[in-house]
Amino acid sequence: MTTETGKTATLAVEGQSFELPIYDGAVGPSVIDVRPLYKHTGHFTYDPGFTSTAACDSSITYIDGDKGELLYRGYPIDQLAEDSHFLEVCYLLLYGDLPNKELLEDFKSRVTNHTMLHEQMTNFYRGFRRDAHPMAIVTGVVGALSAFYHDSTDIRDPMQRQVASIRMIAKMPTIAAWAYKYSIGQPFVYPRNDLSYAANFMHMCFSVPTEDYKVDPIMAEAMDRIFTLHADHEQNASTSTVRLAGSSNANPFACIAAGVACLWGPAHGGANEAALNMLKEIGDVSRIPEYIARAKDKDDPFRLMGFGHRVYKSYDPRAKVMQQSAKEVLELVGVENDPILKVAQELEKIALEDEYFVKRNLYPNVDFYSGIVLSAMGFPTSMFTAIFALARTVGWIAQWKEMIEDPDQRIGRPRQLYTGEPMRDYVPVEKR
Repeated sequence: MTTETGKTATLAVEGQSFELPIYDGAVGPSVIDVRPLYKHTGHFTYDPGFTSTAACDSSITYIDGDKGELLYRGYPIDQLAEDSHFLEVCYLLLYGDLPNKELLEDFKSRVTNHTMLHEQMTNFYRGFRRDAHPMAIVTGVVGALSAFYHDSTDIRDPMQRQVASIRMIAKMPTIAAWAYKYSIGQPFVYPRNDLSYAANFMHMCFSVPTEDYKVDPIMAEAMDRIFTLHADHEQNASTSTVRLAGSSNANPFACIAAGVACLWGPAHGGANEAALNMLKEIGDVSRIPEYIARAKDKDDPFRLMGFGHRVYKSYDPRAKVMQQSAKEVLELVGVENDPILKVAQELEKIALEDEYFVKRNLYPNVDFYSGIVLSAMGFPTSMFTAIFALARTVGWIAQWKEMIEDPDQRIGRPRQLYTGEPMRDYVPVEKR
């Protein structure tokens, strides 16, 4: 909740002064309310990328990049990743508080009983080319949910919003797993209600009808942590996309599909894939010094992917948790059998000790470790962003739900600085 401070910012425009109110949040920077600016001055603010603009107020997630803090509803991410689990975190993000035992069991039951997809959707999958990227399939299928579940598309009905929220969280693992199965030509595996959320997803990805498959608990825990660490991250590009789409009163499935499409961009959701591709480019431990030297050379276009973070100016708090999972998974699979994973281990060691990287806060971030873990689990890089979308779905829904329930919510309408031609008269073609 924003708090009016009684303080104002004075803006001088063309010899006139205007007072703009200042508001405080619970923590973090204050904001200057520029809503009356155009009315009083005839000017807009100019902020490409909206990097200095608060487009909403939200009580869901808070990031302090200087301190390396990430809070879900006030709870530090490391505590949640260590002591909680993904479905409890989903409840927290959706409803604002941690549930008691009865509420948690009820929530888990509702999610578990909505994991299946409408059987006709199998035909929808088969409409894609056999070599379609999993994210292309996920984007299309999520958007198509509104064609199959008409009873949860009325955003004015709180119960329908609730049902849509549960359905999205429940069905996203099935959607992503089936996209993977389709991309590799294997039969779809149906969800199992006796498995945990993370274990069920892995079972749908890696089991086959011809033999039994048991999900390793270390792998399942690592996957659950990946889900938790990626569940929400304030007003990033895909979250802002979901909010903007939702501001038009589009149905929730369309809004989440818009978020998936935005996440697909390599500048957003593809960072862990880029980090793993970099490790493959290095190829062997013996070549690391060469690439470290290139990273330090300002005239060389090569950059170490998965190191440093746009928001976090110190260590990414999610990386600290993911680092432990990476060690556990690599020990389980045997890093000596994979030269790429050996490169990752050695590169991490150098980056944490080399003064050049330490001085510039170029620590390994969550994308570096999650890419390693997902690769060690057996996922191809094409699935990394789909898994990211699966995890982020609950954050998108929580943000969408918060926006829809905000009485001050208005349709998004960014302004522009027009740089094209001024008004000019049409000239007939024969006179041009």
